[in-house]
Amino acid sequence: MKQRPSPHRDGNGGKHGLHAGRRVTLARALSKLGYCSRTQAEKLIAEGRVTVAGRRTTDLSHWVDIDRDRIAVDGTMIAAEEKIYLMLNKPRGLVTTRDDPEGRATVFDCLADVDARFLSPVGRLDKASEGLLLFTNDTVLAQRLLDPATHLGKIYHVQVRGLFDAVSTQAMLDGVSEGGECLQATHVRGLRSGDRNSWIEVELQEGRNRQIRRMLEALGFECLRLVRVSIGEINLGDLPKGASRPLTDAEIQYLRQRTGG
Repeated sequence: MKQRPSPHRDGNGGKHGLHAGRRVTLARALSKLGYCSRTQAEKLIAEGRVTVAGRRTTDLSHWVDIDRDRIAVDGTMIAAEEKIYLMLNKPRGLVTTRDDPEGRATVFDCLADVDARFLSPVGRLDKASEGLLLFTNDTVLAQRLLDPATHLGKIYHVQVRGLFDAVSTQAMLDGVSEGGECLQATHVRGLRSGDRNSWIEVELQEGRNRQIRRMLEALGFECLRLVRVSIGEINLGDLPKGASRPLTDAEIQYLRQRTGG
């Protein structure tokens, strides 16, 4: 399960330091150190394969000091792994998960050339949606990015059937009642339109499940395509569909600054 070194270094040009004195559960420590997911860690602990300071423990609630305790799996000491940050231009038709019980193609099929064993997607795009999807093994940053308090806007380009007019635009800005929720966009503008279809740009601060699609359906529009083009100032750009690339140092630093990291 040990991750091999990666060329995708963080904005400091190397591994992150960990703040001294952080106490977490053993399973969470293995996850934070980039060794495996928390679920995998719990399985390893239950199987008696993990030791702390040379002593084996099967207690899932065992607390450790992530900076000072000597943690080993199958006798091999675990050290913090180099952090990896990627963006993917997700194609339509893939589900955002590692393993799909229905056997459908997943976003990880696009990462065959990357050691993605410990990477997780930051948030989701539904099967029919496309565009910018971030991956990282930096669980702290991922959690901060998903926190609504971060206020990191996400911009989508959306094709709808029919003419999307000023009345519909204002309705999305004011909030649309659907499924017992008030769904609201922070920014909406028209991009282009033809006789049958329109392209609009929609910004969300807090994305709920299928939020844009639900808003459009409530307004009587069919969503034909939905492409996420940016997360804050991280832009999809001209990255080919199905391709991935490491984030630049400037992009990583921007995400840290915006999330208080």
